[in-house]
Amino acid sequence: MDSCKEQEQQGFNQAKFVKVLGPIIVGAGPSGLAVAACLSQQGVPSLILEKNDCIASLWQQKTYDRLKLHLPKQFCELPLRGFPDDFPKYPTKGQFISYMESYASHFRIQPKFNQAVKTTEFDHGVWRVQTEDLEYHSRWLIVATGENAEPVIPDIVGYDKFKGNILHTSEYKSGSKFKNQRVLVVGCGNSGMEVSLDLCRHNAIPHMVVRNTVHVLPREMFGMSTFGIAMALLKWFPLRLVDKFLLLVANLILGNTEQLGLKRPKTGPIELKNVTGKTPVLDVGALSQIKSGKIKVMEGVKEVTKNGVKFMNGQEKKFESIILATGYKSNVPTWLKGCDFFTKDGMPKTPFPNGWKGENGLYTVGFTRRGLLGTASDAVKIAQDIGDQWKTIKGNDKSCNSHVIILGKPW
Repeated sequence: MDSCKEQEQQGFNQAKFVKVLGPIIVGAGPSGLAVAACLSQQGVPSLILEKNDCIASLWQQKTYDRLKLHLPKQFCELPLRGFPDDFPKYPTKGQFISYMESYASHFRIQPKFNQAVKTTEFDHGVWRVQTEDLEYHSRWLIVATGENAEPVIPDIVGYDKFKGNILHTSEYKSGSKFKNQRVLVVGCGNSGMEVSLDLCRHNAIPHMVVRNTVHVLPREMFGMSTFGIAMALLKWFPLRLVDKFLLLVANLILGNTEQLGLKRPKTGPIELKNVTGKTPVLDVGALSQIKSGKIKVMEGVKEVTKNGVKFMNGQEKKFESIILATGYKSNVPTWLKGCDFFTKDGMPKTPFPNGWKGENGLYTVGFTRRGLLGTASDAVKIAQDIGDQWKTIKGNDKSCNSHVIILGKPW
């Protein structure tokens, strides 16, 4: 009689599905890597399925060259392994990518690349994850595709008429290609502000559309990180009092941003972030360019024309290029089927801090609207929860089937 190992080898080419001993993790960004590392510390093997050909693909393939972390590195570390000591306070894009690669190497994380998940469903006690190549089965599914899986492309009248270039910030690398061009940047979040600043430094003429209210805060106050100050104050004072303090200092440092066309929301910056996920802009130089007139603030777009844009206030201007700094969205509803744990927007219905765990072995990491700090918190909780289950069931399932390939360490 063939041994189990021999049966597995014979069945490899005709396998209809892959049985994964540990959890299946969808996504090899910071969230997927963090939870895989934490699981390994619990002695739990896992399999990461990644649709692209590298880890942290958003950072590697869809970010602009001048990008740096907006928060100090101590607030952006993943569990169990921090940034190198010689990294600056605000690591660059390249440094963050090297940190991710070092992190994956240290914990021996080897995702299966080019494995875009087409559909996933829970069926008879098992999560069935279908890619173009194979179907993977596990008792646990960890959704780690995050809040920023797909670019948001707004529906604005006339885009098809425009003769110039239209691109999303996920395609933007540097302002060097836009020298001396009149460029419209649609969006005034951190990306919109930084792209506009980058365009200025490459002698382009940026106009930035401010469609909604926005909180702009200095990146640092009194020589310290604004975010760090906020986190420290929240340990001692109510959230709304901390928000009032931040806005008072911001007005002293930056002045009245409303005079520049940047109206502040009525809700404070931290409260707004917690409730809606809308991040305040941490200024790294764009505001001074707005004050000098090098970045021109525009009202909402009414219509795109052949050679430019008509605005809500009746103005019409010519542009050579339009850059959409309109953010990203979750793509979970497109592939996770038969599950009511997520909203139609692809976010967990249960708010932070309890949105990391669903039913039937479903988990989520990277959906806290609290950046990498939230990711780290979720990863630790998920690994502990699955680790406890793993210890209970380990050794009970020693089945062997010629149509099953076992991935991960043997039980």
